Amino acid sequence: MSSDRSRAAPASGWFAHPVLSVLLGVSWLALSHSIEPVHLLSAVLIGIIVPRLLKPFLADASGLHWPAIPRLVGIVIWDIIVSNVVVARLVLGPLGNMAPGWIPVPLASGHHRVNALFASIITTTPGTVSAVIDEAERVIWVHALNCDDVAAMAADMKSRYEEPLLAIFKQQTGSAA
Repeated sequence: MSSDRSRAAPASGWFAHPVLSVLLGVSWLALSHSIEPVHLLSAVLIGIIVPRLLKPFLADASGLHWPAIPRLVGIVIWDIIVSNVVVARLVLGPLGNMAPGWIPVPLASGHHRVNALFASIITTTPGTVSAVIDEAERVIWVHALNCDDVAAMAADMKSRYEEPLLAIFKQQTGSAA
């Protein structure tokens, strides 16, 4: 029972969220456009203090499957680039080529973070906007600028974004957290 408790308890110590600490420090250095000692010291202090102050509001990140994250980030970045080109062609071309529509995308999990990130990724990709997350019905309603095949688009979103998110959060289909 004590091993279960230690896994469920939030990480302790000064670096409970090391990725956040590094991101904050690097962001500070990028914003300051300098690696002078005063800015390096500021970056270190920000990287240590801010996550420590935010600790009560941050979830434990130790339960994530970290190797799956870079793959999802790569897919999302690639899809954003490709979607920008597709949307530009649609908008600059004949308006008759557009077939906007609503796509119901069934949710595989009741995990709130998975569903929120799934909706955010959909919205970030040009040409689609997640309008409603209906957790009671377990569906995200997505508006697409061009929707030729509703079922294929829903399946594509699920396989490209939702399945990696489920793997990252170590969720099984149908599970809730």
